[in-house]
Amino acid sequence: MVEKKEKPKFNVLNLGFKIRVKDRWRKPRGTHNKKRLKMEWTGGRPSIGYKNAAQIRGLHPDGNPEVLVHNAAELEGLSDVTVRIASPVGARKRKLIEEKAKSMKLRVTNSREKKKYEPRKKGE
Repeated sequence: MVEKKEKPKFNVLNLGFKIRVKDRWRKPRGTHNKKRLKMEWTGGRPSIGYKNAAQIRGLHPDGNPEVLVHNAAELEGLSDVTVRIASPVGARKRKLIEEKAKSMKLRVTNSREKKKYEPRKKGE
């Protein structure tokens, strides 16, 4: 499991006054904007100091590098990686990729394979 740095939510100051579906970050540009003036109580703003270590960047949370695959031929020679199937890949080609990845013992993150429901046992 990859441990990445914890970072705050980068919200726009006074965001709570307007109801939005999703939080977002906009660079403060006003001359008197408290966030732009880096007042402590306004919260964090994105900066280079929040960047993760070079060894961790680009890794999937399971600890392996992630590879985007468009067809089954791109799986040749891969080992110890996590596979993500590209979004435009259709059902037929997706099934071939999933089967080949399973035979190569590679993990597919966005697999369409149905997972069986198993109820939890008591004590878990």
